[in-house]
Amino acid sequence: MPEQDVTVGQLLLAEYQVVKDEQKARIGFRDNLLYVTLAVVAAVVAAAAQAKQTSMLLAFPPVCVVLGWTYLVNDEKISAIGAYVREELGPRLAELAYAEVAFGWETAHRGDRRRVSRKVIQCGVDLLAFCVVPLAGLVVYWSSGQVADGLLVLSVVEALAAVGLGVQVVSYAQPSGAAVSPPRTR
Repeated sequence: MPEQDVTVGQLLLAEYQVVKDEQKARIGFRDNLLYVTLAVVAAVVAAAAQAKQTSMLLAFPPVCVVLGWTYLVNDEKISAIGAYVREELGPRLAELAYAEVAFGWETAHRGDRRRVSRKVIQCGVDLLAFCVVPLAGLVVYWSSGQVADGLLVLSVVEALAAVGLGVQVVSYAQPSGAAVSPPRTR
């Protein structure tokens, strides 16, 4: 059987498939993190209410911050993959194929006039789920009259972590669509 050479175009298409598979997996994982967070919040609220122990609400910040950070990291990688396809793979493949554009959907779906409002709303949802909920739990704990000294220190550290995550969520939101481009690899 004669040996077949692999073309640059075939390599680019193979790379496209691999990065899109990774993007799809990350989207599923990221979206499930929001559901897991909601389930954990509901479980903690139910347990704290049943036990009448507001100190149980101190579980919110570590869980929400860890899940929120994982959500944010996956969301950033999803965006980075999209930028890489739009700015690197697509133009290289279009050049090889003597076409104006390759992977047009990667750019077309970003031109929706409601994109900015969706990004702003999503940022609000992310802040609510991963930052406001734990901070609200801390406020309930602090106002309960059952605050122990050691737990007060812990709760302040937790509040700082939740606020720090909130700053990161807002800084990564990029509602204007001006994503940071990956380095060119030609």
